[in-house]
Amino acid sequence: MRIKDFLFGSSIESSPLADVGLLVLRFATGIALALQHGYGKLLDPTSFITKAVIPMGIPAPTIFGWLAIFSEFFGGILLALGLLTRPAAFFVLCVMLTAYFTVHINDPFARKELAVLYGLIAIAFLLKSSGRYGFDALLRGNNRGSSRR
Repeated sequence: MRIKDFLFGSSIESSPLADVGLLVLRFATGIALALQHGYGKLLDPTSFITKAVIPMGIPAPTIFGWLAIFSEFFGGILLALGLLTRPAAFFVLCVMLTAYFTVHINDPFARKELAVLYGLIAIAFLLKSSGRYGFDALLRGNNRGSSRR
């Protein structure tokens, strides 16, 4: 796999309607993640780090706290734009796995559900990338989705 294909997705053909579905899912998920989860933490990172990250016992809590904040806010924005979709999805998945296995591990499923859903969506975009209607398609030089090798 070439690095360009990894970062921006490959140019394997898919239907335009499927790509519209990816666009809707990607945009809604990215905006919700950035605004509902990342933005508040970005406004008050000290509170997030001291009240949420440090009690988890994670080493280097300031570094990992900022990584989580950036992953949720900027990762969400990147997902919404379809820009660097796979790397953004990877970091979102890392945050969701951490949330699931540390913060919510003993919670009932209703409390874990959001981390599970965001994590599953991140896995889908990690595997598929943005589809033809995202900035990744422009960067890979093909917005029609057909193979050009």
